[in-house]
Order: sequence, then C-alpha cells, then structure tokens
Amino acid sequence: MPRCGWRPRCWARTEVVDGSGGDPGYGPSVCFSPQGDVAGGLVVTAIGIDTCRHIRGRKEYVLLAVLPLVFGIHLLIESLVWWQLRGNVPLAVGRTATWLYLLIAMVVVPVLVPLTVLTLQPTARRRLTIAPFVVLGTAVAVVLLVTMLRHPVTVRLGSYHLAYSIGLQHGVLVVGLYVLATCGSLLLSGYRDIVIFGLANLVAVVVLARLTADGFTSLWCFYAALACGAICLHMRYGKPFDAYPPAFV
Repeated sequence: MPRCGWRPRCWARTEVVDGSGGDPGYGPSVCFSPQGDVAGGLVVTAIGIDTCRHIRGRKEYVLLAVLPLVFGIHLLIESLVWWQLRGNVPLAVGRTATWLYLLIAMVVVPVLVPLTVLTLQPTARRRLTIAPFVVLGTAVAVVLLVTMLRHPVTVRLGSYHLAYSIGLQHGVLVVGLYVLATCGSLLLSGYRDIVIFGLANLVAVVVLARLTADGFTSLWCFYAALACGAICLHMRYGKPFDAYPPAFV
C-alpha cells in the first residue's frame, strides 16, 4: 500500500510538508480543497444542529445527535491543514490541526460510533451484540493513539487528497479492525436508517480502498461526514424495526 496514511513511515521528525515541489505525485493541483472541507463541514454541522433539535428528551439519542457535529467540526479542522500546506496559515496552526484531525479520526471515531449504536439499541440482546464492537473500537483507538505518540505524525498534499502518516505497523490489519468496529456496529443496529448509514460507509470503504491508499483517511472521513444525512432522517422519523432474520434480532 504505497504512501498509505496508515502505513509505517520513517520520517526524521514530526512535520507538515508542503507538497508543492520535490515529491513526485504530490502537487498543488487537487480536486478536494479547503473550500470543499469548509462547505462540507458547514453543511454537516448544520445537520448536527438539526439532529440535536430532535433529541426531545430522549437521552439515548444524545450521542447520535452529537455524531454529525463531530464529523462537521472534523472537516472544518482539516481545512486548516489544507491552508497550512498551501502557506496560508502558520505552521503551528497546521500541526495542531493535523493532530486534532487525526485524534478525532483515529481515537474518537472508532469508540464513538459503536458506543452510539450501543446506546440506541431497543433490546438487551441487541446491546449484547453491539458491545464487542465497542471493546474492539476502544482497542483500535488505543493502538492508534500509542502509535501517534511514539512516531512522527505527517501530512502531505496528494493528487486529490491529503495523505496522513503516523508510522503504523501492521496497517492493513488495524484498518480492517477499525472498519469492523465502526461499520460492523452500524450494520447490526436495530434501526433501518442507521443500517443505511453503515452500508453507505462500507461501500465507501471498498471503493476508496480500490481507488487510493494514501488518501483513505481523508476521503473516507469526508464521505462519512456527508452520509450523516441518514442520521438526521433517523432523528426525525426513525423507529426500531424487526425486519432482520432471527440471528440478528
């Protein structure tokens, strides 16, 4: 997996690198942009605000309502990383934004997503089904956090994305467990809209894995944020359903 954002890299220091020259395959011409992150972040944040308006005293929905807000803020943070790489904001701002972006993507999300699904489940049996995904997500988050603390954290401009690196060993295995913890918990939810959200993200994982390696983190997080529209629909209209076969109930 060349230049994978999860792949182990041997950088001499923590850096935020401008891709405007010297590194083949990295350049200033990109399809995604800070403007795209800002636009997406504002839209998803607005979705998050709308979902919060529909909590209506249902405590089990609090984490679900917060999820689009987290993704929206996540996109806005990445816009600062873009702008630093283009020389529009100070290096210190870019480094801070890079760390915040990766902490959300690699530490918060793998725990928050399955935990959100767990709190939503209408039956004890479904909660027991989801609980292992929370444990798995927490383990993945710990591995990624320790890796970030022990190795240099870097980001470069890619051809269509930002390419992050944290010096991760056994990246394919860890990413697979990450996807299992997040998408797996969504697919086993007792709510149709949440399952749709999980399916949308699983499809994105497969497509992005085929299209790019080093841009997986950036592009999947962008897609996951936009898919939060399913969460908004659930907050407005979602109800438990029993359409699954017995093995999934």
